[in-house]
Amino acid sequence: MRLGILGTGMIVKDMLTGIHDLPFESVFILGTAETKEETETLKTKYQLDKSFYDYDELLKSEVDTIYVALPNFLHYSFGKRALSAGKNVILEKPCTANLYELLELKDLAAKNNLFLLEASTVNYFPVVKEIKNKLDTIGNVHIVSMNFSQYSSRYDKFMNGEILPVFDPKKAGGALMDLNVYNINFVVGLFGKPVKVNYFANVEKGIDTSGVLVMDYGKFKASCIAAKDCKAPSSVMIQGDKGYIESTQTMNKATSFRIVPNEGDIIEYDFDEDYHRLYYEFKEFIRMIDERDYDSAEKMLSLSVTVAAIMEEARWGEKIFFKNDSDLAKEMSE
Repeated sequence: MRLGILGTGMIVKDMLTGIHDLPFESVFILGTAETKEETETLKTKYQLDKSFYDYDELLKSEVDTIYVALPNFLHYSFGKRALSAGKNVILEKPCTANLYELLELKDLAAKNNLFLLEASTVNYFPVVKEIKNKLDTIGNVHIVSMNFSQYSSRYDKFMNGEILPVFDPKKAGGALMDLNVYNINFVVGLFGKPVKVNYFANVEKGIDTSGVLVMDYGKFKASCIAAKDCKAPSSVMIQGDKGYIESTQTMNKATSFRIVPNEGDIIEYDFDEDYHRLYYEFKEFIRMIDERDYDSAEKMLSLSVTVAAIMEEARWGEKIFFKNDSDLAKEMSE
């Protein structure tokens, strides 16, 4: 894979720390005039092949896959330009600001026989795959509960009037899009699409700073808590009639969990392999694209579409609208 990385934000800096564990043929990075010094520092520090400051020039290069690691509201426009230029696209989570944008990109990728993938670590982690394999050990599931709460240093600035992207409805921010997206990916990856969705959000200045998403699966219920205006210990609990599965880590970077049966011994699982948390998803992205495994890619994209639909229904239920949302979409939610 010849990868082009868009941006120099936190997720890019994080990803680059583990980039040499992955078999990329070459890695390019796109910066802006304002971030040139930072871009060149990253290029040198991580021995990247080339830096660009013009997106069209990057798209004309030998790059074959674009990793869109920009603020949420830009995923659609930059992803569309890449697909239109014949490049595969990896979108940082969440894929796009709304479902309409994602479906349009999905159709464009299919039309051009290209790969469109979401970089959501949850769906590729060894821990998550093993939890899925062990679900039967706890019998019939009745309750799923997750809490991913981190007090954001940006929240104080937000309350003082400085609106940064993570709290900006014009830029598709909010706790749902930033943190609860991981919880939703985990639950949907295990159990599929819910029957009903309800979101109970704490909304300030038009954006959810925290909230509780409840997904009704008929025979069981799932509660997903995410917060950026307060903190709590991370927790994942899947309760069945024969026991429960528990982790005290968030599923976007979990390395362990345990099974506690109603009868018998507790079983501990540890998958700490000392790889960067983004290693697993990018390893699979490289495999799918190199092997032209469209079936696996389509399966993962379908999961992303379900997650996007859930988050959109949740937002609109609480009258949280983004600049990217169309006027028709807003009317339909009323």
